[in-house]
Amino acid sequence: MQVTRRDLAIAGAIAIVAPNLLSGAPALAEAGDEAAVRQNVEALREALLKADKAQLERLSADQLSYGHSDGRVQNKGEFIDGVVTRKATVKSITFPELKVSLAGDAAIARHLYESESETDGKPNNVKIGTLSVWQKQGGNWKLLARQGYKLA
Repeated sequence: MQVTRRDLAIAGAIAIVAPNLLSGAPALAEAGDEAAVRQNVEALREALLKADKAQLERLSADQLSYGHSDGRVQNKGEFIDGVVTRKATVKSITFPELKVSLAGDAAIARHLYESESETDGKPNNVKIGTLSVWQKQGGNWKLLARQGYKLA
């Protein structure tokens, strides 16, 4: 087999570019995973607002530990039941200042939880901090743990 200058040039270009392409692959996967977590955080917000039981079931891990800012901790069933049977009329829920970081098959999401609701004609506004842990299970990001906390 005769090697030409063209063959050498192509081989040289591959040798220079290939390591950069391979090192960028995890970064591309991380960007896709971060976007997927952000989408699921938004889907959770919408499911909480609409009290959408099916969506809450899909987004929550079976092992869910859901902590409230008042100290209550619920499992998956208790959390979902609490949302779908709530007495308050929820007018709005927002999750501003969302920050997501990845650690393997886990993701940490921090944001504020702001809501406006009404119970028996009395308005109630909530503004707390939230830390949630998401885990990739079967290719999908699931809410594994959540803790609400009072802001300073």
